Amino acid sequence: MSIKRCLQQFATAMLACLLLACASSTRPGVVGVTRQQFLMVPADAVEKMALLSYAQQNQKAKEEGKLISSGAEYERLDRIATRLRRQVGIFRDDTRAWQWQLTLIDAPVINATCAPGGKITFYTGIIRKLALDDHEIAAIMGHEIAHALREHGRERISQAYAQNILSGAAMIATNSSQQQIALANQFSHYLFTLPNSRQNESEADSIGLELAARAGYNPAAAVTLWKKMAVESGDKTPPQFLSTHPAPATRIEEITTLLPKVMPLYEAALKSHL
Repeated sequence: MSIKRCLQQFATAMLACLLLACASSTRPGVVGVTRQQFLMVPADAVEKMALLSYAQQNQKAKEEGKLISSGAEYERLDRIATRLRRQVGIFRDDTRAWQWQLTLIDAPVINATCAPGGKITFYTGIIRKLALDDHEIAAIMGHEIAHALREHGRERISQAYAQNILSGAAMIATNSSQQQIALANQFSHYLFTLPNSRQNESEADSIGLELAARAGYNPAAAVTLWKKMAVESGDKTPPQFLSTHPAPATRIEEITTLLPKVMPLYEAALKSHL
C-alpha cells in the first residue's frame, strides 16, 4: 500500500473518530439548545471519577459534623430536587436511570453543584445568606442539573485530554485507590474549579429555566436570584459560586430574553396542579 493511501486511510479514520465524538448530549427543548459537543472521554469514566470525588466530599463533611441528611432544610431541597428530576426526560432519556443523590453541607459557602450522574450538592450558606425562596432554589438547582445534562464537565475533560493536558491514565481503569483518588481530584478540577465558558453558562441557564418552569417554579425567580448575587458580589471577596460564573448583570439580561419562551410552561404546570 502506498504512503499516500495510508495517509488517506488514517485521515479518514481520524475524521470518523472526531465525528463520533461530536454530538449534542440533549434534546433541544423549547429553549432550543442544539450545539454539537466534543465528548471524546467516555461518560462512564467521567461519572466514575465524579462519584469518587462526591463520596470524598461527603465523607469529609460527615467527619466534620457538617453533613445534613434530614430536617426541614434537607427535606425542602429534596422536594425541589424531586420535582426537577421528573422533568429531565424532556432533554434526555437515560437520566431517568441515573442514581440521583442530594447532599446538603452545613457551611457558610455560597455554592451549589451537580456532578455527572446526578450528584447534587448544596451548601447552607447559599440558602441562608441569600434568603432564597423555593423558586430561587429551583433556579440554582435547575442550572446546575443542566450542566450535568449537557455534560459540560465531560466536554471540558475531553478538550483537556485532546490537548494532552490530562494524562492518558485518566482513560484507563486502575485498581490503585491512590491513583483513583489522584485522577478524581484531576477530574474534579475540570468539573467544578475551572469556570465554564459563556456558552456553557448560557446553555445551563436556558435548560435550567425550562426545567424549573416545567416543574412549576416561576422562572422569573432567576432574575431576583441574580440580583441577590449582584449584591453579594459587591463584597471584597466574591462568593465561590460567582468565581465560576459570569457577572450577574450579564446573566440577568440574557435570562430576561428567555422568559417569554418558558413562562407558558410555568403557567401550564400551575394549571395542571389546580
